Amino acid sequence: MKKERLKICYIGGGSRNWAWVLMQDLAFEKDIGGTIELFDIKYEDAQTNEIIGNKLMEKHNRGVWKFHANSSLQDALGESDIVIISILPGDFEEMAVDVHAPEKYGIYQSVGDTAGAGGIIRALRTIPQFRQIAQEIRKNAPAAWVINYTNPMSICTRTLYKEFPQIKAFGCCHEVFHTQKLLATVLEEAGYAPQNSVKREEIKVNVLGINHFTWIDKAYCKETDLFPLYKEFVKKYADTGFRKVKTSAAEASADALERQKFFGSTDRVKMDLFRRYGLIAAAGDRHLAEFCPHSWYLSSPQAVENWGFALTPVSWRVKDREKLKLKAKAYTDGTEEMIPVESGEEGIKIIKALSGHGDLTTNVNLPNNGQMPDLPKEVVVETNAVFKYDKIEPVTTCGLPVDIRALVTHHILSQEGIIEAVFEGDTEKAFRVFSHDLAIQRLPLGDARSLFDEMRRINNAKSG
Repeated sequence: MKKERLKICYIGGGSRNWAWVLMQDLAFEKDIGGTIELFDIKYEDAQTNEIIGNKLMEKHNRGVWKFHANSSLQDALGESDIVIISILPGDFEEMAVDVHAPEKYGIYQSVGDTAGAGGIIRALRTIPQFRQIAQEIRKNAPAAWVINYTNPMSICTRTLYKEFPQIKAFGCCHEVFHTQKLLATVLEEAGYAPQNSVKREEIKVNVLGINHFTWIDKAYCKETDLFPLYKEFVKKYADTGFRKVKTSAAEASADALERQKFFGSTDRVKMDLFRRYGLIAAAGDRHLAEFCPHSWYLSSPQAVENWGFALTPVSWRVKDREKLKLKAKAYTDGTEEMIPVESGEEGIKIIKALSGHGDLTTNVNLPNNGQMPDLPKEVVVETNAVFKYDKIEPVTTCGLPVDIRALVTHHILSQEGIIEAVFEGDTEKAFRVFSHDLAIQRLPLGDARSLFDEMRRINNAKSG
């Protein structure tokens, strides 16, 4: 039976990123409606989003969705059909420690939220928060589907299941979408289609691996095998990089160009990994680099520049947050209007599929119940899955080649180790996991210990 009226609880509902994306996508949605309860530890931010969301719905979608800021997580969760988790664990002050403290030891991180020193320290403060969220879901919305957008994606999703084994949770990430867009460009560059004519959804890929270190072993557009075309594309651009020319005024704006500077890439890392392994790496270069040996792509700021991506400073994120605060004020006081633009994300499509409005196949992060037969059971892996009414059916893969699996397994064991350390309250185990990281293990043990203690101490001080 189709569900047409839903209750969605949004944990992190004061977000100016994913919450605004959700609002704008809902402005185009005509088949389902309901209430979105916005819960955030900063209640005033959730109240701001309530105003923005309701204004948008009244103008663009006949008010079929109502946004409501809720100061009680228990009330927000009660009788929810869907729970969305999109939080920033801590603040940018903590993230600045994650990303920049290791630099004094020559360890550079392009993102610092999933793998490496930054990802591990972020996990130490994120896992306890996700344990609490899982406990509240078990008490107040045990039958709800839970969508996680928070990084470190694999660790957060795994924590939800470890705390509440019966939870119906999964993690969503758009990195594979960007690779599909690149493959659409490959098809066009090869002369198989006019420029900008192939939609991402037309590129069918078989996804396998773990979040942000995801791979594609099959890629097609209709009957065309894209691997031979990608191989030629790599031959042409691997040494120089590839960057698609901006075609619109919006893409060429000052803000867009600054964002491109810190978040864009020329896909040289992705292409180099194809030359090494023969599979298509299906994440952005900034993420992929952090899963590889430090000497490959992150040995120095100059090396990063040569590889065509960027070390994104947390100072930029702080600056961007201030811009978004001003924009939120303008939206609420009416001096500026939010104009909805469809994001290309699949959150709404997933919610509709789970509610009985047609099946959907897409990539998703779920516990491994055989879809990755070469990796340990229950660890969180990323593959395709079919979303149906109140059901998710993972697509079974043939597994990874042994050389890629060796790298992937290192990170899986690190993720499992840090989760165990937090659940057991074992700081020494956490340090051992930290010291085994591909970048940290090049340091003398004393330096690794000093860095670990410093990052924990500053994080604890900020959190306290």
